[in-house]
Amino acid sequence: MIKGERYLGLGADIWSSGVILYAMVCGYLPFEDQNTKKLYQKILKADYKLPSFLSEEAKDLINLILNPDPTQRFTIKDIRNHPWYNQVSPDEKKGIIVGRD
Repeated sequence: MIKGERYLGLGADIWSSGVILYAMVCGYLPFEDQNTKKLYQKILKADYKLPSFLSEEAKDLINLILNPDPTQRFTIKDIRNHPWYNQVSPDEKKGIIVGRD
């Protein structure tokens, strides 16, 4: 979107979820700058640092989700198959699950 290219909704949403994941596991945002132009440049280049306290699996997943190329970015299926995501089994509830049933 910053480049002014065609909006790819799902890819943009996955990228946004990567920003949220980063904030949740790191405690701060991946891209910050007081200067908007510099902030946009950081986003376009995926210029962020991963803290050393993250596991290698977490670092890998964040890097794959925050890929600035939407055609190379992880998909929902890719995320669900990633080792970091699969550390804990989902707690399946009885009933109809929208999108699955």
